[in-house]
Amino acid sequence: MGRITTRTPVTRIALNDGDVAVRRRADTLVVEEPLEIRIAGEPLTVTMRTPGNDLELAAGFLVSEGVISTAADLRSAIHCGGPGTGAAAPSSLSTIGVGPAEPATSSENTYNVLDIALAPELAPLVTDIARNFYTTSSCGVCGTASIEAIEKQSRYDVGTDAAAVDATMLAGLPDALRAGQTVFDKTGGLHAAALFDAASGELLVLREDVGRHNAVDKVIGWAVLEDRLPLSGIVLQVSGRASFELVQKAVMAGIPILSAVSAPSSLAVELAAASGLTLVGFVRGSSMNVYARPDRVRVTAAVR
Repeated sequence: MGRITTRTPVTRIALNDGDVAVRRRADTLVVEEPLEIRIAGEPLTVTMRTPGNDLELAAGFLVSEGVISTAADLRSAIHCGGPGTGAAAPSSLSTIGVGPAEPATSSENTYNVLDIALAPELAPLVTDIARNFYTTSSCGVCGTASIEAIEKQSRYDVGTDAAAVDATMLAGLPDALRAGQTVFDKTGGLHAAALFDAASGELLVLREDVGRHNAVDKVIGWAVLEDRLPLSGIVLQVSGRASFELVQKAVMAGIPILSAVSAPSSLAVELAAASGLTLVGFVRGSSMNVYARPDRVRVTAAVR
């Protein structure tokens, strides 16, 4: 596995009331490396991600693409070596990519290719130009051929989910998310996503990644491998803004409530409203904005 963080020298400049202090120091950076996802040896996509939990990342991505919905849909996975290494590391689905990444044993073999075999009963995956696209860490759908190519038909109807969440508990989720961001404490350069039980507020899983869409794919992938789809009665809390893509991923996984510390996009609100997903943004301190399905957010105090 590749590393999660790395150290690099920096020049630190501090300005204070006209005084300037300059010194050299070591800084910790989050690692960003490519992961190529293959299906039966055929390249499907490349994403720039923080190494670790790669099978979860791939499984969550395949759920978002409408390819799989259960762990039984995944037959095997092989974590291959980096370009030109010729290395391969077959692992069971229960171990590969789960848990923190280990340091690389060499600078060449970084295991940045994941080859997945799907269950034989699944329909053959069409890997045409609309499905083979490069994914950056900042935008997971920018290379998709058209808006129609990313609007998938979910197997789950989140609009009928009876989940409800207390507004006070919802307001505390960003702090709970931040408290679990161990790598962010070292680097300040990671997004995070977590799944919380809407009724109890229990944290089920939290993942960090340089890409916000990757962090979401990792928590959804965890749910796939745990056979927990659809994620009924669950809140997906994210550390950044709520894009159309993140709403789509939530709907595809059967998540009824998406909460973000920042703003949603207009298309995210439209998709949430059309899908029956509760979309909450600007969850900061004691306030929040509910953009779709506010009936799921319980307010116990007087409403003004």
